[in-house]
Amino acid sequence: MKALRPLLFIVSLISIVGLACSGGATPPTQPPPPTQPVVIPTNPPLPTEVPPTEELPTEAPATEVVTEEPVSQAEEFFTEEFDTPLSGDWDILTVTGSDDADPDEVTVEADNGQLVWDFDSEYVYYYIFYNAFEYEDVKLEVRADNRGRNNNSISLICRYNADIGWYEFNIANNGLYDILYAEVENDGDISYSRVANGGSNAINQGMDVNEYAITCDDEELGLFINGDEVITIPERRYGLRSGQVGVSVSSFNVLPILIEMDWIRISEP
Repeated sequence: MKALRPLLFIVSLISIVGLACSGGATPPTQPPPPTQPVVIPTNPPLPTEVPPTEELPTEAPATEVVTEEPVSQAEEFFTEEFDTPLSGDWDILTVTGSDDADPDEVTVEADNGQLVWDFDSEYVYYYIFYNAFEYEDVKLEVRADNRGRNNNSISLICRYNADIGWYEFNIANNGLYDILYAEVENDGDISYSRVANGGSNAINQGMDVNEYAITCDDEELGLFINGDEVITIPERRYGLRSGQVGVSVSSFNVLPILIEMDWIRISEP
């Protein structure tokens, strides 16, 4: 233990001498490096130059347009009451029975809920045909008011074919009727052959109103006047089986002829 004491004394002496040389002052500490404030931008900086954008086409690209065919408004069975002018579903045919006949002197037009037939020419047979449908079996009716002279006829037609012919039921204002086969000849002329004829007291003669109806049902041809069945006969000679329906008014050698039709009705027989 005595040997350690001189050593401890020497170490203590060296420490005291070192403190004395430093003047007893605490060595200065280095200040921390200055810190800069962190700024968080509220909005991102805008670029100084706007990058070019892709040029838009001046014309819109073509698109394929799909069009639908118009749906026909024509009806197969209906009552035409002439509240509007006749549509394109009706075709006109005129036949003349004299070299002096002039179809241009005939007007047929819808007026105030009636189809008015006004003739200023003799021997003109003026037809209208409903071209929207063809019928095998059909019933056709009309209500007609005779406002002119008594010498005229009203006709109802079935199984009309413009290239072949048709069946025609003529009802004269004098009380007679005919059922005819009208044939279209090679030169376009029309020839008429009688199928049946007769007279009927059911016809209101003179300036009066009549309702006429026909049926074309299989081989049977029927005529009805003011609700009475006048005649029904089989027809096998000409053998028409289908076609359009139509109505006609004919003038003869007496004028004026004026017919007002209240309605035309097409129905099943």
